[in-house]
This record gives sequence, C-alpha cells and structure tokens, in this order.
Amino acid sequence: MQKLRLRYTKRGRLRFTSHRDIARTFERALRRAGVPMAYSQGFSPHPKVSWVGAAPTGVASEAEYVEVSVVEFVDPVALRAVLDEALPPGIDVVDIVQARGGNLTERIDASEWRIELDGVEPDELAKAVSVFLAAESVEVERLTKNGTKMLDVRPAVVSALVEPRSSDAGHDDTALSRPCGILMTVVRQVTPTVRPDDVLNALRVVADLVPPVPARATRMAQGRLDGEGRLVDPLQQDRES
Repeated sequence: MQKLRLRYTKRGRLRFTSHRDIARTFERALRRAGVPMAYSQGFSPHPKVSWVGAAPTGVASEAEYVEVSVVEFVDPVALRAVLDEALPPGIDVVDIVQARGGNLTERIDASEWRIELDGVEPDELAKAVSVFLAAESVEVERLTKNGTKMLDVRPAVVSALVEPRSSDAGHDDTALSRPCGILMTVVRQVTPTVRPDDVLNALRVVADLVPPVPARATRMAQGRLDGEGRLVDPLQQDRES
C-alpha cells in the first residue's frame, strides 16, 4: 500500500461549501480519475482518505491537506494532473508527495490567515491590532449548539500585522479607491479552535472595530511553528526523506 499526501485549495464560491461536500467531491474525483484506492474492511468498506484540519465553511484556503492510500504505485506528478481534470474549479491540487512515515497531523499546529476588511482604513486596523496584542486576555462570545460560551482568543494568536493592499488588487481601480485593511495573523490550533471570525470579534471587543461589510478570510499556510514563530511546510520531511 502506498500513502500519498496532497495539498489542495478551496477558492471562489467553494469557500461556502461544507467540508462534508468537499470530501464527497474529492472522493468522486478520485473514482473518476481511476485511482486504485485502498478500502477499509467490514460490512461497509470506504476509501482510505484522511482529512487534516479542514477549514471552516465560509473561508477560502490555499493550504488544505488530505492523505490518500492506494493499493498500486501511483506517480504523484501524474496523479496531480488527472485529479485536477476531475475536480471542479476552485479545488486545485497544488502539491502531492509520497508519505515517508510519521504523522501528518503532528506536523501541523498553527495556521496563517489573510483577512481582508473592506471599508476599514489600514491605520485604524493597525491601532486595533496593537491594542489586541497588548492584552493578556480577550474573551469573545461564541454561539454553540449548547448555548453561548466565552472563548479567550488572545493566547492562540502568535502574531498579527497589517499589510497594505496589493497594488494589483484584482486590477480593479474602483477597489483600489476604497480603504481596505489586510490582517495577516498566525493562530495556533488549540481546543476549542480559534477561527478568523473569533479574531475579528476580539478586535471589536478591544477597539470597537466593526467592518462595514463581511470580511474575507483565506488560510494561506498550515504547519508546525519553528523557534521564530514561522510555519514549517508539513510536507517538507516527505520530500527530504
């Protein structure tokens, strides 16, 4: 049996798709591509596909991970090509490596997020971020199926900084004329999970920052934090083995 580790994206309208639907779409694409999948045993065999830290519904991602087990050798380069043809626009396989041992989940303990806040001046956002980082604790309310719970966001946030809007900004002159604060933040994967909307709620709590339109969040990377607070590519060990 061969195990393959894939990095894929979730872009455009698919950010509103649930993880369950993404998983079903992926498994259908594997069947259409003729991938010789390994199956579990028992009365209801299912493909051996393991998902790692799926992004929440409503956000985009450039760095989602899944492990796929096959019963025959598959060339990772060839698999990437046939899968991209079988998958819908928005799900793109950007990397595939053969697993060389170890546990992929243990190589991921944080995510880097890009959060775009249209209608918010970068200076206003930077002031709010400064107040947030200076705090030892920032609690926000989260609505769960069991009622409202309080969540301390601050310990999970490793870093946060404000970037200027890119000069291309989708080549839209109208978009460039509007203020847009861009927050880049690295967040530890703790329990319960701290999501981008929790970070935005924390900025509202500490600085009364309320974007006039919904923010757009994209996960840019996942990995293990090194000694300098940077993320290490979780597939790097497989490439080096």
